[in-house]
Amino acid sequence: MTFAIEKAIIQQQHTMTNSNTEEIIYPENIKSNLLEVIENNILAFESTFGIAIAMRGNKIMFKGDVSQKRNFRKFMENLFEASKTRAKLSDSDLKISLNMADQGKIDLISEELNSQVIIKVNGKEVLPRTFNQKSYIKAMIKNDLVFGIGPAGTGKTYLAIAMALNYLLNRQIDRIVLTRPVVEAGEKLGFLPGDIQQKVNPYFRPLYDSLYQLVGFEKTADLLEKEIIEIAPLAYMRGRTISNAFIILDEGQNTLNSQMKMFLTRFGQNSKVVITADISQIDLPEPKKSGIFNAIKILNNIKGISISHLTKKDVVRHSLVKRIIEAYEKSET
Repeated sequence: MTFAIEKAIIQQQHTMTNSNTEEIIYPENIKSNLLEVIENNILAFESTFGIAIAMRGNKIMFKGDVSQKRNFRKFMENLFEASKTRAKLSDSDLKISLNMADQGKIDLISEELNSQVIIKVNGKEVLPRTFNQKSYIKAMIKNDLVFGIGPAGTGKTYLAIAMALNYLLNRQIDRIVLTRPVVEAGEKLGFLPGDIQQKVNPYFRPLYDSLYQLVGFEKTADLLEKEIIEIAPLAYMRGRTISNAFIILDEGQNTLNSQMKMFLTRFGQNSKVVITADISQIDLPEPKKSGIFNAIKILNNIKGISISHLTKKDVVRHSLVKRIIEAYEKSET
């Protein structure tokens, strides 16, 4: 939906020294911190829209390509509209807004900002930072089985674990089960020291890292000791029925069809399942035989199942990660 702003609020300036420059007058009836957000993030705005922006009091001056100026004006209209009902816009709101603008979803920004999604874990707030991340969280709330498909750094596993902890700490489930297929990515498992548990532990380090970050080392250790959280190789899932649990299969792209089918039939009553996968990093000897492709193809239209796709635009690690992904994509074409 496009929200019109009164001519007295947003107007084009034709009498300025540079005829390419336009201005937006910041509305006085907006009580939020939007003006401060704009001032603190001008570089991000300029990068997204490819225009030059300057602030003069309550005026937002901008110049550049005609179509990009039009997009920026529409973008600001949506922020103004959202600010009528939001007392404060967060950094997360801004990142989602710019991400949506980058994906050509400007007309949805006001509606999206007025639909907040927050995962609360142990007193912390985990906020989505992109539009697709927000959609992924909504999918996990609404559906019992969710596929999170996307490249490294898009928050697939972290957000799933945060949601699982939210359900656990709010006593909506009794336990969390985290699993991964143990697939050797160019390194031989047998040469690692120790017993089988010590050999496979390094494969689960990303899961431990997320738990430590969200609830701390001591809380994680306590939950693992009490088996409220279980971390185990995918092979350990065979023959089980897991009820009252939040189950996460990480690295789902490294399953075979038979393994994926086995896993998908493990969960019982009052359980939620999330499967994460990065189809650009399949470590199987024959990548085309990955069970993820068949699963998302045949389960795509079943009620209660959602398939969320994240892209390089959703990468929230170091800014170089996005560029690295782009470089590899170009080299493979």
